[in-house]
Amino acid sequence: MSLTTSAATALWTVLADDPDDNGREGSGWGDQTKQQRDLYTQIVISSALGLGAFLSFCVLRPKWTELYAARRKQRNAASHLPELPDSFFGWIPVLYRITEDEILQSAGLDAYVFLSFFKFAIRFLLSVFFFAVAVLLPVHYKYTGNNGLPGWDHEDGPGDKPASKVGELSKDKGKNGDNPEYLWIYVLFTYVFSGLAIYLLLQQTDKIIRVRQTYLGNQTSTTDRTVRLSGIPRDLSTEDKIKDFVEGLRVGKVESVTLCRKWGELDKLIDERMKIVRQLERAWTKHMGFKRPRRDRGDTLPLTNQPPYANNGTLDEDDERAQLLSGAHQDHVSGYAHERPKARIWYGPLKLRYNTIDAIDYYEEKLRRIDEQIQSAREKEYPSTEIAFVTMSSIAASQMLVQAILDPHPMQMFARLAPAPADVIWKNTYLSRSRRMTQSWLITVLIGFLTVFFSVLLLPIASLLQLETLHKIVPQLAEFLKIHPLLKSLVQTGLPTLAFSLLTVAVPYLYEWLSNNQGMTSRGDVELSIISKNFFFSFFNLFLVFTVIGTASGFYGFWEHLRDAFKDATTIAFALAKSLEGLAPFYINLLVLQGLGLFPFRLLEFGSVALYPLQFLRARTPREYAELSTPPQFSYGLSIPQTILVLIICIVYSIFPSSWLICLFGLVYFSIGQFIYKYQLLYAMDHQQHSTGRAWPMICNRVFIGLVVYQLAMIGVLALRTAATRQLLLVPLLVPLLIFTVWFTYWFARTYEPLMKFIALKSINRDLSGGGELSPSPSNTFSPPSGMDRDALPIRIGGHELELRLKKYVNPSLIVPLHGAWLPGHRPSRSNGGPLFENHETSNNIHP
Repeated sequence: MSLTTSAATALWTVLADDPDDNGREGSGWGDQTKQQRDLYTQIVISSALGLGAFLSFCVLRPKWTELYAARRKQRNAASHLPELPDSFFGWIPVLYRITEDEILQSAGLDAYVFLSFFKFAIRFLLSVFFFAVAVLLPVHYKYTGNNGLPGWDHEDGPGDKPASKVGELSKDKGKNGDNPEYLWIYVLFTYVFSGLAIYLLLQQTDKIIRVRQTYLGNQTSTTDRTVRLSGIPRDLSTEDKIKDFVEGLRVGKVESVTLCRKWGELDKLIDERMKIVRQLERAWTKHMGFKRPRRDRGDTLPLTNQPPYANNGTLDEDDERAQLLSGAHQDHVSGYAHERPKARIWYGPLKLRYNTIDAIDYYEEKLRRIDEQIQSAREKEYPSTEIAFVTMSSIAASQMLVQAILDPHPMQMFARLAPAPADVIWKNTYLSRSRRMTQSWLITVLIGFLTVFFSVLLLPIASLLQLETLHKIVPQLAEFLKIHPLLKSLVQTGLPTLAFSLLTVAVPYLYEWLSNNQGMTSRGDVELSIISKNFFFSFFNLFLVFTVIGTASGFYGFWEHLRDAFKDATTIAFALAKSLEGLAPFYINLLVLQGLGLFPFRLLEFGSVALYPLQFLRARTPREYAELSTPPQFSYGLSIPQTILVLIICIVYSIFPSSWLICLFGLVYFSIGQFIYKYQLLYAMDHQQHSTGRAWPMICNRVFIGLVVYQLAMIGVLALRTAATRQLLLVPLLVPLLIFTVWFTYWFARTYEPLMKFIALKSINRDLSGGGELSPSPSNTFSPPSGMDRDALPIRIGGHELELRLKKYVNPSLIVPLHGAWLPGHRPSRSNGGPLFENHETSNNIHP
């Protein structure tokens, strides 16, 4: 469950309970008894949910290793991890003792960087929590009587009051916080916490850079020796001319060139063939009466009791190698209990007539014909595109290419880092540069519009469902709801919550779909784009809009506040200051729900568990049963934005009276989250978009955005609390910090980000073959020392993963073996060069 989804109920409850301008409806968070009860209830319910989910996982984990240990069973990179005991809690200390080096060797740089962010957040929040308890809490209690616990404070602070009432509150300086002796903590600790965040972030960045440079500099993978050239002019649109151009730059020798061509016709044939093979497998399986056998060992959760199918002692039906029916076995098979299935062939006007024919013969004939079309299509010459993959003889040569300007003509011969061979989205390489840029910008603008549109659309809906607004628009409905309290509660809180929850569930997946249609040439780039878009949605809608505009009550008040809030930064700072303390209980409940209640449900992989029975019942063939054991995909694009937003919330509230409580539950959130994500990334879930840790600069930039918002909020708080006493000298003291943070963001991008993108020449181990001036043997592709082979990711055809590895830059449609159907009881056919696929040599290899 996403962060925005889990926040929906609490958020709309806050908006619905807020009093209107006349104070006629509700008491909002001002009702201290209600606040105290809500917090206790939230802790109890969340703890019960989380504990129940965790204990359920401990029970199911040893019984369902196909799901909860899928990555370790299916991926060689995870095979060196320690085996987790089957005892109830015995796996916890084993997982805890797994070191950072083991994480790096098994899960790669992306997982290492993601878990490093949790370590940074824990270190930062521990420091803030110490200052909050030792300094801020006693000062707040002395001057305001506020201890930060909802329902326990003597009196609400002036941050919740309109600016016009600050003067009245200033008469009692012992309770309102306008005493200048008290306000110095806002200036001092804004500097302290901002400096602490920047220092710890730089410290963690330095460590990640050292690890990344050492990790990538001590391997000789094909990916790190390859560059992607774009903007290739027509006069260089052959492999030999590209080779001559690159070698003419005198940076190194070219090992091979893959010029992308418009293979769309061939891709469609391969996708169509995959559909035919699956239909043929279903027909054969129905004829043979195959049922998945129930395994004897207790490593899976049996959902059905089915008799095993006799396979005459050959191979286990679930074995990945028991796939293919060789040509010698493709005659009509007799002796099976079931008749050969039939297929309907529709014809005639409007295809209203049909003939019934043998389904196996029909699909085998279709398969034979499409194989002939594919063989013919593979021999055709296709028009070239403006993209090529150039593999150099050394990593040093490739790094010099990507860090240099190659051509004096604008928009020509751009060298970029190449994705892994199986990570390339080949259909997007056929697009022209202008079309890719147009798609990218159009979708970016569309996402920006949708993000603002969702905010503008939903907040008025919440206001329209208030009785006061309904009296003006639909008085009959308002009167009806007034005499039916239960229905009134449902309309005022239930319907907005449902609408917002459905939206926040759908939007991240909508943005994921849009990102996949931007024309990016690698799945790793798509993943980074999803991180950026989903963070923008979460940060803008859940935090900025609901905080800045959250004090608006009523439909008309919303529009007035919307207009005023975005006039300038000063207005936004005032709006933040007036809203933040009032929304503190909401964010406390949100962190409790996320950290204690919902995080343990991630261990259960609730979505996979819910879909598994349906997928199991739909499975018929050995291939479909084998796909049930594929590890679920972990999405950084859906997980990273949530964690960044939680940290920003903790930063923004680091000085308020409730800071110690928010930081406490923030620590709980990141401590539990680090442990759970560590288990998923190492043992349970697959994560194949190996972007070599490029998400870290994105994380840092968004933390800097949080610091800017934090400083703006503190400026607004000081401006409000000093307005009555005319002590405005404290406000300008924070302006230099704001300017420095903006400048530091720019300096960080210029100084640190290149080291998170490229491999420094000094970091390359030139003693390794391929690291310096010599290339490894063309017939082999070396793996990194970890065994995490970025050059050998499983390829995908027709949306399905194949148990084949692509190690060279070649379109899989050109070389994928045209195997037959997967059938039980038959050994695989190794025709068409099956075992040679992993070491496939492209036809355009160029040897100096």
